[in-house]
Amino acid sequence: MGGPPVTGTIPEPLTTSPRLHDLQTWDADWAGLRVVVTGIGVSGFAAADTLIELGARVVVVDAATSPKAQAQADTLRIVGAADVLLGGNAVETIPKVDGQKPDLIVTSPGWRPDQSLLAAAVRAHIPVWGDVELAWRVRERKGRKTADWLTITGTNGKTTTVGMTESMLQAAGLKAIAVGNVGTPILDALRDPVDYDVLAVELSSFQLHWSHSVSPVASVCLNVAEDHVDWHGSYASYLADKAKVYANTRTACIFNAEQIETERMVEDADVVEGCRAVGFTTLTPAVSMLGVVEGLLVDRAFIPERKDSAAELAAMSDFGAGAPRHTVANALAAAGLVRAYGVPPSAVRLGLQNYLPGDHRIQPVARRNGVLWVNDSKATNPHAAAASLSAFHNVVWIAGGLSKGVNYDELVREHTDRLKAVVLIGADSSGLRAALQRHAPDVPVIGSATGDTGTVQTAGTADADAAPSPVSGGAVMAQAVAAAAQLAVSGDTVLLAPAAASMDQFSSYAHRGDAFIEAVRGLEEGQAQTSEE
Repeated sequence: MGGPPVTGTIPEPLTTSPRLHDLQTWDADWAGLRVVVTGIGVSGFAAADTLIELGARVVVVDAATSPKAQAQADTLRIVGAADVLLGGNAVETIPKVDGQKPDLIVTSPGWRPDQSLLAAAVRAHIPVWGDVELAWRVRERKGRKTADWLTITGTNGKTTTVGMTESMLQAAGLKAIAVGNVGTPILDALRDPVDYDVLAVELSSFQLHWSHSVSPVASVCLNVAEDHVDWHGSYASYLADKAKVYANTRTACIFNAEQIETERMVEDADVVEGCRAVGFTTLTPAVSMLGVVEGLLVDRAFIPERKDSAAELAAMSDFGAGAPRHTVANALAAAGLVRAYGVPPSAVRLGLQNYLPGDHRIQPVARRNGVLWVNDSKATNPHAAAASLSAFHNVVWIAGGLSKGVNYDELVREHTDRLKAVVLIGADSSGLRAALQRHAPDVPVIGSATGDTGTVQTAGTADADAAPSPVSGGAVMAQAVAAAAQLAVSGDTVLLAPAAASMDQFSSYAHRGDAFIEAVRGLEEGQAQTSEE
């Protein structure tokens, strides 16, 4: 990852130069291009590997020095990297490539714009791309099919929607794959021997920030809520980057008709002439929308007779029992994308029936002594946590983590009547604790993780100033689960919906969710695990 941020105003990055202008296909003249790739994780490795294959001269930098980073570095050196520089000093200044200033920086999505190397690149007038921009530039290749792109962003629901989109496309007989923010890097899919017809591309706000020329067939912003303010600097900047998903869209911009912000994004977007605005709603749809009528998902946008009729796409029963509203919304968004691409209604329904939800998103883990245990570790912000809290009553809520500068007042205020108790985890849950004190003063709050690795106190309302006993992720979660088990009775739900990121105590939201599942299984076996995983 990158080094510390710089202070002061950073100008907008350059996106092109005379050397880069004609680099619009795989077969363009990439040979000898001097590139610095920042980050050696999944995205950075794929970018560096691709550029080396194209004949560019590549230097990779990362602050990490872990064995995994060292192994990645060794691999890149073997395949032809000009250099790989690891450690904190490697990311402070712009390295030279073959003794000269680089022509281009390709950054991994997690690197903030104010990171010192990136800020220096902008001030030095060196263009900066993300891995998504690079992927768009190399998507066309002689002798290969050029896959179309359907792009998906949103504060919550991206991974579910991209998975549904992939399933619907495949049900229509198309060669399709979900790529991007979670899962297969786009660059790996482009280099896959399979000639894909279409890519369902999940894009984070970080990836969109560094993307400049992507032109999808159809695009959607599912929803927006305050998130990643620490990275973007302000909520307005976060919204501006999310809105970039609609730029240059060719056929249809799909928006959430129940959230005016996404409609405004479409209104302000610079799109290809003839592109349509199509809404989706979990209510009755107007013309040029998808929605729900009498338990059916319907299309009033992509049929000739849309003024006075609708095409049936699926039924609520296709989701199984008790599908939450946000799942229906995600399905409608996915349906809008694939209908814009020409997928028939029958494939929409079959795709939904075939779709298998991923782990860590409102995932029932166990029912023990009448208590339902639910893993929603992927609820990394208040908006996502609100969706899962709304699905249950009598909740013992396990929450907290890396807050990313968000406000918790609305989340707590709107769900107080559903809360039986709260067990706090996280290196700094002070913001959530304060919101609970303001809006849910009668709800017991158990424990608080106040250090880098944190702890949970399992008896009484925690003293916010109490010194923690340092323990790491697996033990933190085991203690939280043990505390929740003492509070919950038959008919209650213990819900892990942290409303915060995981990286203070866990390597990822998946690691956090897996720790929860393991701790719950420990209870089922009659033991509370409190040792290091």
